Amino acid sequence: MTSIALRFEDPGICAHLNQLSDEELDTLPFGVIGFDAGGHVRRYNRHESVASAFPRQNVIGQHAFVELAPCLNNYLVAGRFTEAEHDGQVLDEVLPYVLTFRMRPTRARLRLLYQPGETMCYMLIDRA
Repeated sequence: MTSIALRFEDPGICAHLNQLSDEELDTLPFGVIGFDAGGHVRRYNRHESVASAFPRQNVIGQHAFVELAPCLNNYLVAGRFTEAEHDGQVLDEVLPYVLTFRMRPTRARLRLLYQPGETMCYMLIDRA
């Protein structure tokens, strides 16, 4: 498996994520959750699976903000995706966050990605 040289901060990362295979997504050094317009998880990389202790096979198909990560179901995270989709606006925002669902509070940086016309939205999680 070849390692992909994408960084959490890279501009235009959403387009790159859409081009990666699941195996390539697994080489990234940060968590990746890809979900469809209905909010259901379709992509979930190895880094996020290990960090969250949620096996990929149990996560695919879950609702990202209701079943997988209800701690993100608020105006800061889920609300930004809803607003961007409603307004037809690009969303590419990094924000500090404390993850609290089924774990000790964990500081992280989230990168929220939505591109009008794309089939996938992405949330990147950097716990470094």
